[in-house]
Amino acid sequence: MTNAARLFTQPGTLIGMVHLAALPGTPGAVLTPAEVVARAEREARQLVELGFEGLLVENMGDLPYLRRTVGPEVTAVMTAACLAVRRAAPSLALGVQVLAGANEAALGVALAAGCDFVRAEGYVFSAVADEGLLEEASAGPLLRYRKQIGAEHIAVLADLKKKHSAHALTADVSLAETARAAEFCGAGGLIVTGTATGAPAAPADVAEAAEASSLPVLVGSGTTPENAPSLLPHAAGFIVGSFLKQDGDWRRPLDAERCARLVTAVRAARA
Repeated sequence: MTNAARLFTQPGTLIGMVHLAALPGTPGAVLTPAEVVARAEREARQLVELGFEGLLVENMGDLPYLRRTVGPEVTAVMTAACLAVRRAAPSLALGVQVLAGANEAALGVALAAGCDFVRAEGYVFSAVADEGLLEEASAGPLLRYRKQIGAEHIAVLADLKKKHSAHALTADVSLAETARAAEFCGAGGLIVTGTATGAPAAPADVAEAAEASSLPVLVGSGTTPENAPSLLPHAAGFIVGSFLKQDGDWRRPLDAERCARLVTAVRAARA
């Protein structure tokens, strides 16, 4: 069993997104670091109380994102936020993602804050994202960095065919081939998404990735109470953000009723 598989022991493990407010130095920043961290901790506690089984911290508010890099002020505040979230959920699987594709920064944060996994964009092959050309696959440098810092216990969950991106460069590489390549290159788990934040993943895509690989496959966008049952047979986990917020808008506060509906739907589908 991979270190990632140990995190997702039941079908459709529910992982709630903790979207950080804009961090220092980014265009939308208005809160102090302490306010960003306090908000993240409150949201994490709400998600735990509402029945979520894992959490993923992400610097969603930092748009427009930089390509594969962030400043030290971002990694510092993200580490503080992840430590606060870990206090709120000491026993849940905890992950971190640093946008966009700043996978080494995510590993550093994860090691310092006691996270269990990172979500990595651009792990294999190239893509043209809205941040620009992701020409170098991250797998080789990332796993060497993980070895160097003694973080091999932290799982790397690799996005396949990164959302908010064009994939004409790899149009002749199927999703199944991408899944097999990510596994060959040492990923601990795979993430399948729709085309954009909040866009649903196709059940056929989730099934294709799961059938091509022995790794756990997670759905990384667009999960709702309505489509969760059709995704569940091949989904080790659901990473959910936008749907949980008021009016389905990731910028808004959590909506307890929407959260409860999703938890109920997933539990019913498992049964």
